[in-house]
Amino acid sequence: MNFLTHILHLVGSSAVAYYSASSLRDPKTRPNVLAGFQLAESGSVPFLKTLSERAASEGDTWLAEKLARHASDEERHGQIFAHGLKQLNKQVIDFKNLPKATEDGKPNERQRSPFFATYFEGYSQEDMKPQNIDWIAFMASTYILELDASKDFVRMANVLPEDEPTSRNLKKSILSVAQDETGHAAYLREALERRLPADAVERLIDEWRTRKVNAMLAMVGNLVQKGGKSPSLVQDGVPEEMPKDAPEPVAA
Repeated sequence: MNFLTHILHLVGSSAVAYYSASSLRDPKTRPNVLAGFQLAESGSVPFLKTLSERAASEGDTWLAEKLARHASDEERHGQIFAHGLKQLNKQVIDFKNLPKATEDGKPNERQRSPFFATYFEGYSQEDMKPQNIDWIAFMASTYILELDASKDFVRMANVLPEDEPTSRNLKKSILSVAQDETGHAAYLREALERRLPADAVERLIDEWRTRKVNAMLAMVGNLVQKGGKSPSLVQDGVPEEMPKDAPEPVAA
C-alpha cells in the first residue's frame, strides 16, 4: 500500500468510525445503526452457508468447517442486533413492501450501495454469486472487511454509556461480535496463505485495502451529498418470532 493510500485509509477510517460511533451513541440514530448491522450480519448467512457447501463438495473440509462456523456466528450476530432493536421497541422494516424503484425509474436508494459498488468494481452480480465467486477474491475481500469490522465494533462499543443496563448489555454483546470478527479475519488470512506464497498474499491484501479506501471515499461522498442523512431502516414494534432473551455471546 503506497503512502497516499495509507493516509487516505487512516483519514477515511477515522471519519467513518466517528460517524458510526456518534450515531450509535445517540438514542435517536441508534436504532438505524443496529438495523443496518442486523441486515448486514443476517444477510451474509445464506451466502456463507452456500460457500461452505461448495467447499465441502470440492473436498476442502477445513474451509467448509470454517465457513459453517462463520455463518453460525453471523446468524447469532443478527440476533444480537435484533435484540438490541427490541429493547428500543423497534424492528427492521419490511423491504417487501418498499417500491423497487422511484417514480423516475431509478432504483430505490435503500437498494444502492456506493460502498460495495466501488469495492467490487469490475465484478458482475453473476461473478459475486457463491456458486461462482473466485475463492481468492472472496478470501481477500472478506478478510479486509472482517479485520476492519473487528476494530470498528470495539470503537463503537466503547462509546456506549455503562450507567444503564440496556446500553451496558449492548456494549458487552458488540464486543463479543468484535471478537468473532477477529477470528473470521484470522481464518481467512490463513486460507489465503494455504493457497498463495507470502508475497502474493501481501500484494493481494494491498489491492483490496486500496479498494476499501476508494469504497469508503465513495460512501463518505454519498453521505455528504445527502447531508449526513441515511434512509430509515426501522419501524416501531417487535417481530412476533423474536426470542425473549438475547443470544449469549460466544468467544471466538
